[in-house]
Amino acid sequence: MSDITTPDFKFQPYWWDAAAPVPFEERDPKNGYDVVIIGSGFTGVSAALHLARGGREVAILDRQNPGEGASRRNAGFIGRVLKKSYSELAAAKGKDRARAIYGELNAAYRFTFDLIEKEDIACFAARPGRFIGATSRGHFNALAKDLAVLEADMGFAHTMLPRERVREELGTDVYEGGAVIPDSGSLHPGLYHKGLLDRAVAAGVSVFGRTEVLAIRELANGKCEVQTDRGTIIADHVVVGTNGYTSRLGWFRRRVVPFRAYMAATEEMPQELLDRLIPHGRTVIDSNTNIDFFRPAPDSRRILFGGATAAPLGGPEEIARRMKGIIDRVLPEARGLRLSHAWDGYCAGTFDLMPHMGRNGNVHYAMGYNFAGVTMGSTFGRKIAARILGEPDQDSIFAAKGFPTMPFYTGKPWFLGLAMRYFDWHDRQLARSA
Repeated sequence: MSDITTPDFKFQPYWWDAAAPVPFEERDPKNGYDVVIIGSGFTGVSAALHLARGGREVAILDRQNPGEGASRRNAGFIGRVLKKSYSELAAAKGKDRARAIYGELNAAYRFTFDLIEKEDIACFAARPGRFIGATSRGHFNALAKDLAVLEADMGFAHTMLPRERVREELGTDVYEGGAVIPDSGSLHPGLYHKGLLDRAVAAGVSVFGRTEVLAIRELANGKCEVQTDRGTIIADHVVVGTNGYTSRLGWFRRRVVPFRAYMAATEEMPQELLDRLIPHGRTVIDSNTNIDFFRPAPDSRRILFGGATAAPLGGPEEIARRMKGIIDRVLPEARGLRLSHAWDGYCAGTFDLMPHMGRNGNVHYAMGYNFAGVTMGSTFGRKIAARILGEPDQDSIFAAKGFPTMPFYTGKPWFLGLAMRYFDWHDRQLARSA
């Protein structure tokens, strides 16, 4: 693999160079807490921080080192969109519901930036904008139509660019034009998560890594029994925020669809090359359902990118070669660059392609982010904390209905290959519609 990787290549997230997960709490948890939080990602840490400041005794449990899952592995994009477009939601659910959904996405976007500022977390949070590359003329037309309706109804600005102007945004000729969303954001997810976790610990939260939850049982007195491989804990409330890393908790496993995602980082490059490849430093996605995505690193002259989501790739070499193929195809001037990092991790979708939060008794949950985990995880954690504390601002359009599953599904998504082929077919049909 030395032909495409640097001598110091690491099969681990680039973000860990600045914010590597570390072990927490060698001692065993106590027998009881006010709130036990399962999962140490953005959802769990956001909830823990606000609960601790509200006077609750809180423990976070994670079967890995805290931060080792998706929160310190993702791309660090900050947006206000879902896999279901505004137009699709309006057609299926009506404009009032579509406005409510996208209004909450916008509120989550604002909340995330406000939280970073309030907590003074140095994580390179910025609003460089986003470029969406249209993979066909049909995709361009559909993108233009949807964004025009979204701007008219919600005020979310955009600019459509024809094919001949794509190089103003990205050093490529593979896209048939595209769209610029001028205020979409980005951050360093490793530093953001570390900042939240540090503040939660300072607020009194106890954090236990390498602690697996085996079962949750509600007791007759309304309390919850949390069985772990390090003993049993009694809590007034439990928060489940395990997303794509949900393991033994059957009710939740049946409602999220974990899928493997892949990313890589190039070696450092001359600034003039980076400026040609991503001239305005925006985040970049394409218009396919299963996207390729790119962004400049916030703290070095590299490009971080990913794609081939849910593909059945093997070990580090196969992942690195697949990633190298993606960047070489889209950004030909990057062909001479080697990879310094490659990694994988698990995200989670849902059967209705919508995030969900809610409660079963005193067991609260938030998961199934469908690529919106930075903003929605941060926000849902805060909303769950508000609900437990009896504060306002706890309602969510995403808690308005049930959390769907399908018959006989147990948490192992045997159908992922079929689903990805359907998405590819859908994209081809849209391409032919021009």
